Amino acid sequence: MNISRIFILRPIATLLLSIALTVVGAVSFQFLPVAPIPTVDMPVIFVQASLAAASPETMAATVATPLERAMGQIAGITELTSVSSQGSTHVIIQFDMSRDVDGAARDVQAAINAARSLLPSAMKTLPTYHKANPSSAPIMMLAMTSDRLNRGQLYDLASSKLQQRIAQVQGVGQVSIRGGALPAVRIDLKPRLLESYGIPLDTVRKAVDSATSNSPRGLLPGKASTWWIEANGQLTQASQYRDLIVTYKNGVPVRLKDVANVYDSIQDKYSSGYFNSKPSVSISITRQAGANMLETIDSVKALMPELNSMLPAGTKLTLAIDRSSTVRDALQETEKTLLFSILLVIVVVYVFLRRGRATLIPAVALPISLVGTFSAMYFLGYSLDALSMMALIICTGFVVDDAIVVVENISRHIEEGMTPMQAALKGSHEIGFTILSMTSSLIAVFIPLLLMGGVVGKLFREFAVTLSVALAISMFVSLTLTPMLCSRLFRKDAPKPHRMPNGRRWPQTVMLDWISSGLRKLHTAYVASLGTVMKHKLLTMVILLLTIVGNVFLYITIDKGLFPDQDTGILFGMVRADQQTSFTQMDPKILRLSKMLEKDPAIEYVLASTGGGGFGSRNTGQFFIQLKPLDQRTETASQVANRLFALSKRMPGTSLFLMPVQDFRTGGRSANATYQYSIQSDDLATLRQWSTPIYKALSKLPELTSVDSDAETGGSEVKVIVDREAATRYGLNAREIDTFLNDAFAQRQIATQYKMLNQYYSVIGLDSSWTQDPSVLTRLFVVTSAGKQIPVSNFAHIEYSTTPLSVDHEDQTATTTIAFNLADGVSLDTAKAAIDRTMASLGLPDSVYGSFAGTAATFQKTMGQIPLLILTAILVIYILLGILYESWIHPITILSTLPSAGIGALLLMEITGTQFTVIAFIGILLLIGIVKKNAILMVDFAIAAEREGRTPEEAIIEACRKRFRPILMTSCAAFFGAVPLLLQTGSNASFHRPLGIAICGGLVVSQVLTLYTTPVVYVYLDRFGSWAKRLWRRFFKGNGTAAAVTAGK
Repeated sequence: MNISRIFILRPIATLLLSIALTVVGAVSFQFLPVAPIPTVDMPVIFVQASLAAASPETMAATVATPLERAMGQIAGITELTSVSSQGSTHVIIQFDMSRDVDGAARDVQAAINAARSLLPSAMKTLPTYHKANPSSAPIMMLAMTSDRLNRGQLYDLASSKLQQRIAQVQGVGQVSIRGGALPAVRIDLKPRLLESYGIPLDTVRKAVDSATSNSPRGLLPGKASTWWIEANGQLTQASQYRDLIVTYKNGVPVRLKDVANVYDSIQDKYSSGYFNSKPSVSISITRQAGANMLETIDSVKALMPELNSMLPAGTKLTLAIDRSSTVRDALQETEKTLLFSILLVIVVVYVFLRRGRATLIPAVALPISLVGTFSAMYFLGYSLDALSMMALIICTGFVVDDAIVVVENISRHIEEGMTPMQAALKGSHEIGFTILSMTSSLIAVFIPLLLMGGVVGKLFREFAVTLSVALAISMFVSLTLTPMLCSRLFRKDAPKPHRMPNGRRWPQTVMLDWISSGLRKLHTAYVASLGTVMKHKLLTMVILLLTIVGNVFLYITIDKGLFPDQDTGILFGMVRADQQTSFTQMDPKILRLSKMLEKDPAIEYVLASTGGGGFGSRNTGQFFIQLKPLDQRTETASQVANRLFALSKRMPGTSLFLMPVQDFRTGGRSANATYQYSIQSDDLATLRQWSTPIYKALSKLPELTSVDSDAETGGSEVKVIVDREAATRYGLNAREIDTFLNDAFAQRQIATQYKMLNQYYSVIGLDSSWTQDPSVLTRLFVVTSAGKQIPVSNFAHIEYSTTPLSVDHEDQTATTTIAFNLADGVSLDTAKAAIDRTMASLGLPDSVYGSFAGTAATFQKTMGQIPLLILTAILVIYILLGILYESWIHPITILSTLPSAGIGALLLMEITGTQFTVIAFIGILLLIGIVKKNAILMVDFAIAAEREGRTPEEAIIEACRKRFRPILMTSCAAFFGAVPLLLQTGSNASFHRPLGIAICGGLVVSQVLTLYTTPVVYVYLDRFGSWAKRLWRRFFKGNGTAAAVTAGK
């Protein structure tokens, strides 16, 4: 059956079908979202809870533990971590990739409700949650500065007006604010005045709390009208609170201003932010899953004039962090690379065929196949990103292969004397099965990748499907449009060479003649050398076995990594000071460091913030750094981060940890570097004992840089040791004492103020002169409800000790996480081996154990899967080829070409210092498909020649002679299709270059080896097949069924 016949005989229908496919693809292209990498909707839920002024240990015990126990009963959790710091707890729940994130969110909400009765009653609000993505870095950040407004007013503007307006933009996900706090009325109590009046702190709190209200007041339904009742129940400014009567003493009112300093300020005065050393509030914006990043950023940029118009005079909103420039540059560079690949492939075809019409046909089939793929990408919900565009670039070499094989076969028949129509009908019929075999077996290579689980499998599924769809469309075009065009455009007579008017040949004709002459000589030399090789078959088999051994050796020794480092132009990091550092000391350090970073020649903008809850304590600060464009700096983002870390070591008492923002990251735990190593123990004391030695040992490794530990156990703590008997004698209980301390030192949020755009609180506490020295605790008096003044020193004493600044859990077990970056030129595999050696040399007790976490754990798992995936791909191809050829033997002949491809790829990667990453692994899979196509071309022709009565050796030699040109053409097309990947610049170059290296290296070596090893393997396996058949018949003589089983070879 000739599938192509109907399309050859109906040219108009074929052309219209091709045009329709192209138009639909071109229209779909306009609607494809743009992203750095494929969108992977990781089922990660982020739970946040806050309790003002609670210590990390209190947060861990009273908030994190109840939440973790409730969350731990949810099905499908792969990682459950929590971080408890001063006044806040964050629980990160990561689910199996098969879980629907919306269903997981409902389960998390149910768990929060179940834990509600176990949470502290002092929590103002229940824990909240949102769906998160560890890879979802901000796509842009805005900085708001002002010459007139303070931080509280800036934060209020951002929270009340800008945040909601930005969130309404199509494609915007989460909008968060840093560097300040909402306005508040702060009430700084003066303890000596309260003591003189005999007023307890809690009396003041209750008076303030009950002085403002915004409850419903009802209405008066009259006969003719209805009157709504309103009152001046709300107090919203400090001036309105000052005259508030707290109580009466001897008939005289004691007002709030008599015992406290009342002023307008912010809820958390231990927070600050800077933009290029100017006080600022920053707005961080992420995108929704599946949204077009460029369109989202452009929409927010278009909104900027409106946002600035909402601000008062002297206030400005600046775009500080912007991903669109790097993403747009990368997309444009990739599009140029794609066009360059198409051009190179068409040139290769023209050089071989020497006919403009013959070259035109693959030149038409190639864009139709690529553009048609866009329609499938649109309907599958895919995006234009580094991986899908990489698939299309690689496709240029593969897609044109099918058209080349068809065109070459039809051209051969025309050269033998057939008319174009006869040649098209016969040639397409002959080659149809070969095209099906090559394409289906190449698509089969990606079946293991499609079935690969986890986040890596989901990430690369888009690449595999895009490439498979393009190959399927290419096969369809090659069996329909290509032979039809051959039947109409080819001429029976060979075209006469064009000459210039003066009779001389054109220079390009001379060059092409020279190339053609070289190819003919190469063909002749190959046929002669093949005869020599066939006389030394055993030596050839030894060389083949050595290539297999070489593959294993190189795979074991080559440096490995998960993904190439991206250069997104953004650095994120944290500065950490001594653990006893206060906010008063930390804020100037942040400012000094910010000024230092601004002077760096590679940096454009610096956003810094500290305090304000979050993950940090008072001794930490966060940085977002926008680097200058790639063409304006000489270092990569990773090199800049490593250099700045080394520079920060000169600042005593301060460490700066920076890491390049990557679009791919796994694991829910926040860390100050790209990779994490977790240390766990069931005994907290043992964990803290060993965390420091492990951290010091890993910090000394030259393979690592920016090594940081979250085990901060050296914070200063003052304990109020209560003598319960003495307290009872004075009529005090533990709750009253805790309430006294809470009112005094916790920045306690009390009265709520309801306004049109937001809600605000009043904050009560002691005057700042009473919060500088722990010794004030012994000088304070507790005033009971009866007015009795009891010195704290009468029933308690204070003790000084250290306390953790954060408490971390993983799977409900105490955990210390050591984060690290890689030194320049060091692979993750090398770093892993160094860490394993160091951990083994420390002699840890059995109760302490360590493991890689996050991206490092994903690397460990993925590298373990790769050999199995390659074997699975080979097995799938063998089964498919066995079905197509109805033979046990011929698939082995075809698969024998694979070792030569692998050793070529690994050798070039070793020579160029390229790490074996998942991208390089995909290159190996592609090589399996490319190299096997060469063997299929040989084996198909040899099988046909055997049917004509030739011996296996004669048949395979004739196949090599006649298929040398199409093999060389397809290999050159694939090679030059991958060459632009080697030459590409821009942020996507790190993704594409390993693939280009793997393909080019593998093709060069395999082209040389397989042209000799395949004929030898074919002959040996044919002999083996004949021997096996004779042996089978000898033992099962006369068994027709048994003989039939081995009939196909």
